Amino acid sequence: MKKYPAVSTFSILLSLFLLFTLLTCFSSCGEKPGAAQTQPVDTTVKAKPATVDTITRTPASAADIIARKEVPILCYHQLRDYKPTDSKVARDYIVPPAVFASHMKILADSGYHTILLDELYDYLLYGKPLPEKPVVITFDDTDLEQFTVGAVEMKKYNFKGVFFIMTVSIGRPRYMSKEQIKALADEGHQIGSHTWDHHNVKKYTGSDWEVQIEKPSRQLEAITGKPIQYFAYPFGLWNVEAIPELKKRNMKAAFQLTAKRDPAEPLYTIRRAIIPGSWDAPKMLARMKGSFQ
Repeated sequence: MKKYPAVSTFSILLSLFLLFTLLTCFSSCGEKPGAAQTQPVDTTVKAKPATVDTITRTPASAADIIARKEVPILCYHQLRDYKPTDSKVARDYIVPPAVFASHMKILADSGYHTILLDELYDYLLYGKPLPEKPVVITFDDTDLEQFTVGAVEMKKYNFKGVFFIMTVSIGRPRYMSKEQIKALADEGHQIGSHTWDHHNVKKYTGSDWEVQIEKPSRQLEAITGKPIQYFAYPFGLWNVEAIPELKKRNMKAAFQLTAKRDPAEPLYTIRRAIIPGSWDAPKMLARMKGSFQ
């Protein structure tokens, strides 16, 4: 039998020491289980995704605003049945409740979505997208039926409206109270100014701007707790001289009726259409589509 040379105790201990040292090096120099691994640094510049806020903060020119597709803006006044004493002219401003209900239903059935004036403003000035088939429903003069009939009917379709308030009439018989105006604002409707007593803007002089614009705005802000930044001209009548006065008083936009928009100040001459009670729902829809292009 072949004999192997004897291995000394010293050699065995030396070999174990070298093996232990080698294993310790691998353990301390390598990555420990569960430790975070270093990733390569990505030095490429990534573009931020485009959003409306990042691409539309530059206000549009007056020409660009006029070039945008108009949003239909409907204007209602009294929502009640006709009386024998109502003249032909008066009936143009009166819409029986059943007719108003049919108007709201055909808008909803046709896929229209109500928007408020901040959305309209951002669309016109900054090109912010609107929902498909937008429409603005407005009311003038503070009549009580706008609260008891108009708001109730719109609620069936989750519609929101804009109520232009003539402050001299607040709390009087047949008109809305402060509490009702606040309730409208709290429910998501918008409150705008329609002067103190419906005085023609073309005739303002001296303190008229304070009486007709400043004080009513402060009163409505106190009632609603919200800023008043939109104005409807009484009778739909406006003049160029009124526009800087409205700007001084923090009005972002103003609304007339059917006259041509001012090419230099389209935000202060936005068109609306009065809706008479003689129009049934299909006629109202057809006229609305034809008027706003």
